[in-house]
Amino acid sequence: MIEAQLWKPAADKHVRCELCNHFCLIEQGARGKCGVRENHDGRLMSLSADKVAAMNLDPIEKKPLYHFLPGTTSLSIGTPGCTMACQFCQNYSLSMPPKQGDEVRGERITPEVIVETALRYGAASISYTYSEPTIFFELAEPCAKLAIDKGLKNVWVSNGYMSDKCLDRLRDIIHAANIDLKAFNDDFYRNICDARLKPVLKNIVSIKKMGWWLELTTLLIPGMNDSDEELRGMAAYIRDDVGADTPWHISRFHPTYKLTTKPITPVERLERAWEIGKEAGLKYVYVGNVPGHVSDHTTCPECGCLCLDRSGFSVTSNAIKDGKCPQCGLEIPGVGLSGEAGKNRAAKGRTSDAARRPAI
Repeated sequence: MIEAQLWKPAADKHVRCELCNHFCLIEQGARGKCGVRENHDGRLMSLSADKVAAMNLDPIEKKPLYHFLPGTTSLSIGTPGCTMACQFCQNYSLSMPPKQGDEVRGERITPEVIVETALRYGAASISYTYSEPTIFFELAEPCAKLAIDKGLKNVWVSNGYMSDKCLDRLRDIIHAANIDLKAFNDDFYRNICDARLKPVLKNIVSIKKMGWWLELTTLLIPGMNDSDEELRGMAAYIRDDVGADTPWHISRFHPTYKLTTKPITPVERLERAWEIGKEAGLKYVYVGNVPGHVSDHTTCPECGCLCLDRSGFSVTSNAIKDGKCPQCGLEIPGVGLSGEAGKNRAAKGRTSDAARRPAI
């Protein structure tokens, strides 16, 4: 175990964790809500600071990030635990066991090994993902700093529940983020995710102002967060508080974990959400988890030109020139949209899964 960052002592050898917006008060021998920060005799220790439970080489589009170094790969790492307890968690086998008191499992690893692996496999970035990267902050922070020294970018795929202090520590070492905006009502966050909505909304705005490249994802669950009224509120918030250029990924739900009786999201409902986003003035709205859907491509909001064509998580063509639409010259927001790395990967085609998977 390694001593945790961002905490302070409290009375009777309790500790106050300051990593996320739960601000857990943890008694001796107990863990915080994340399941991976434990009070040992009045000191907060991290159970996930030197291990990973998942590491793969992914297309950056899988994060999903559509306007950040398209066509490149990202070394993705994650550890057990999470700051939320979503009943629809897609990675519950990774996120939930530590919250139930189970041993925190994973392979021992160092930031140096992670960065060396990313470089060896030709990744353009490292993504802190799969569970909730906030809970392995003690691993992610030094890894991100080393990655920058070696010319790599850093990507934060998160539920957006980190504290102000955590976000400030990440300010200068993260380049892009995809944040889950799970719903637009606090009851959903409290009852379904064991969290609150307001801190997420605040952090999304803060991240945008900090200058990270930002994209948002909403998993649309039938009858729970997909009403026209809620979607209009969400789209208006993105437009007014975050920016109409911010890509919004509307993702299809599949029954899992504690929501196995809910149906798969109908494509028609996803398309309705897409329409609501566009009607609100959002320029880049994408439908996710529906292979081959026409909205998976990036088109120019001014002239309709097909700028970036995708097939699944692969870029099949990239017509963007100097960051602009090739037809009307409108600037397409993003990072490295016409970069050579993405073009080269698209030209080479897909690499086999075995060849793309680091040993871990």
